[in-house]
Amino acid sequence: MPRRETSNIEGVAARRAALQMLHAVLRLGLKLDSAAAARSLSGSDPALAVAIAGEVLRRIPDLDALIDSATKRPLPDDSKARMVLRMALAQKIALNTPDHAIVATALPLVDGGPRKLVHGVLGTLLRRGVPKSGTLLLPADVEKRWSRMWGECVVMAARRAIVARPPLDLIFKKQESADGFARFVGGVQLTEKHVRLAAAGPVERLPGYDTGEWWVQNLAASLPARLIPEAAKTVLDACSAPGGKTLQLAAAGHSVISVDASESRLPLLEQNLGRTRLSAEVVFADLLEWKGPRSFDAILLDAPCSSTGTFRRHPDVLYRARGSVISEMADRQLQLLMKARDWLRLGGVLVYSVCSLEANEGEAVLDSFLANNPDYRIDRPKPGELPDFIPTSPEGWVRILPGLLESEGGLDAFFIARLVRAA
Repeated sequence: MPRRETSNIEGVAARRAALQMLHAVLRLGLKLDSAAAARSLSGSDPALAVAIAGEVLRRIPDLDALIDSATKRPLPDDSKARMVLRMALAQKIALNTPDHAIVATALPLVDGGPRKLVHGVLGTLLRRGVPKSGTLLLPADVEKRWSRMWGECVVMAARRAIVARPPLDLIFKKQESADGFARFVGGVQLTEKHVRLAAAGPVERLPGYDTGEWWVQNLAASLPARLIPEAAKTVLDACSAPGGKTLQLAAAGHSVISVDASESRLPLLEQNLGRTRLSAEVVFADLLEWKGPRSFDAILLDAPCSSTGTFRRHPDVLYRARGSVISEMADRQLQLLMKARDWLRLGGVLVYSVCSLEANEGEAVLDSFLANNPDYRIDRPKPGELPDFIPTSPEGWVRILPGLLESEGGLDAFFIARLVRAA
């Protein structure tokens, strides 16, 4: 009996796109949000494809353990059958997809392949009952690395964090706008010019969006700009896209030059400057090649990095940030620091930050820079500059780890250091 046409089964296109996106991340090393597979879809399918791919990336070790429990011999790690089974189980566990829809949309993905195998394994697991998981395992190499660097408690906190959807942080131009928003709309204010929402629909529908009162920015990502002194008149925001820090600096009254090498992300920065009615000089350039002004009162270098500190929102970083990538990013950060050092006037401030959980990118880079630049010293945060719950190390820098503020929704992991150039 001929198999019925599967190309028109509702939902298959979204699953096929999710399969292509996972291949792009796990085999090609691309970012999940840069994978183009979902862009040709319409309606709710693009969001569904991203959701399925994201839930798989959050749960691969746990999903594989389930799959291996139902097979006589392990499937190859890179087999399509394993990936399709991962997708099917992720939908059951995280998206509450009905069993019939899971099976109907999984089998067409292996037409001409191990359809019988996938059907059998999936049927066994669905009949057995797929357990809900409160904490998830991270990739083995990540757990080993983070356990060595930060300890088992941080690894356990990261396991809890990756399954919990992060809240929405809004950063405001003015304190009175944040106060009014929290009073009339809701949310929690964890520091100045900030409101945290547990959940929200489209941000464009929230009060104050059209009038440019706020922008979306993770609270941890807003901390580096808070270390720029009020007295600094001219500020370089190096590697600035997508632009939250530029908006903070402009709202604080600084004269800002905003430089970034990502031509595709700068339009969003310019759009947000227009929406918030703030001004900054936006420059498309690689900082290592840029011939800009030779003196600034302050420089904010939120450097390109592995981005492993954003794993809650971007679980793909756990599979893209291999050792070679971390080393490459650390080398580039040191190059950028060495480039920026001579642009800072004597007595000026340089804030260096990375959204990374890798000590090789934060602490080690800073140590290398200071060892070769005796005219720079660490300037620890002063009371009131950062929220009271943000820890400062004995050396004077800030290292935010998983587990901090967990009961309030947590923070992205960050490393931040403020340096002063000796006058």
